[in-house]
Amino acid sequence: MSYIHRTVEANILKYLRPNKAVVLLGARRVGKTKLIESIIKQVDEPHLILNGDDQDTLNILAEKSRVNYERLLGKIRFLVIDEAQEIPDIGSKLKLMVDSIEGLKILVTGSSVLDLNNNVGEPLVGRKMTFHLYPFSQTELSTKENYLETVQNLETRLIYGTYPELEFLPTLQEKSAYLNEIINSYLLKDILAYEGIQRREKIVSLLRIIAYRVGSEISIESIGNELGISKNTVDKYLDLLSKVFIIKKVSGYSRNLDNEITKKAKWYFFDNGIRNAIISNFNRLELRDDQGKLWENYLVSERIKKQEYSMDYTANYFWRTHAKQEIDWIEERDGGLKAFEFKWSKSGKARVPIAWQKGYPDSTFEVVDRSNYLDFISEQE
Repeated sequence: MSYIHRTVEANILKYLRPNKAVVLLGARRVGKTKLIESIIKQVDEPHLILNGDDQDTLNILAEKSRVNYERLLGKIRFLVIDEAQEIPDIGSKLKLMVDSIEGLKILVTGSSVLDLNNNVGEPLVGRKMTFHLYPFSQTELSTKENYLETVQNLETRLIYGTYPELEFLPTLQEKSAYLNEIINSYLLKDILAYEGIQRREKIVSLLRIIAYRVGSEISIESIGNELGISKNTVDKYLDLLSKVFIIKKVSGYSRNLDNEITKKAKWYFFDNGIRNAIISNFNRLELRDDQGKLWENYLVSERIKKQEYSMDYTANYFWRTHAKQEIDWIEERDGGLKAFEFKWSKSGKARVPIAWQKGYPDSTFEVVDRSNYLDFISEQE
């Protein structure tokens, strides 16, 4: 299996410095192990790899002392810890290593932020840099295909997504089987291991509701009524699902108009294939009635990858008024506003809503369709 270069790799290498830690977070099966192997080759110095899923690793790290960690590392000054969320008190252990072992570089990966961010964030303040890894971005896939191939592969990516191993599976049947295996064996593993989470069927039902309503405003209270659980429980589950990189919340934008909707949110999947596996629908686009939803989810997920990999700290929103004027995607950065409307049909026309134009006259407005979408989701604009 050939390696496809990951965009975040350059940032990791840049911030992999002595007496600092780089934290790489991402869902299971998005390629963290392959990325680690590539980084180790480029760092090209003696290293040690530990895995939080391995009991020997847990035993070795259990004694939190400088002497123990110096004995473990010897002359090694590049430490890699995979699945670090499985290691108790990992944050304070990393802090001790970073502070007491001169010249040590640490790369930590985790499939969950349920514990990793909480246990690592505070102890390593000022000592770490955090990055996220997602399924392949179109920018990454463009390194192995030309423009014609990209256009030809668009439908497959709208339906099956871009999890790395899918790129090397030759048939659509194998791709759908792989995605079903992910949702059955990996997708909820971190959540179900979390203390107090035992209702798998409710979480799966919640994901199905979100999948069918991608791009629509979600009422947490209404979903709670559908599932027979409290509003607070729905809110908790949605938060957990976002922390394990399954779904992403986008809030409503408002700055100065009384009739703008801000209390409801939209939710998107980080990968179209996972979304379609949740609802057991891998039909071709011509047989589907959710083409617009797939298109919107794909553009949102790819745009987020682009922003994060380029370290573009932009705030993202949707916009809607009570009079039902709306815009799919709003970006705010340094006081400037960009508005985007997503259209699957190339002939689809969209005009900037009057209320938006009056309320935010200095903003820009653009329609994103199949004729220009690569400018929106790739590194070059």
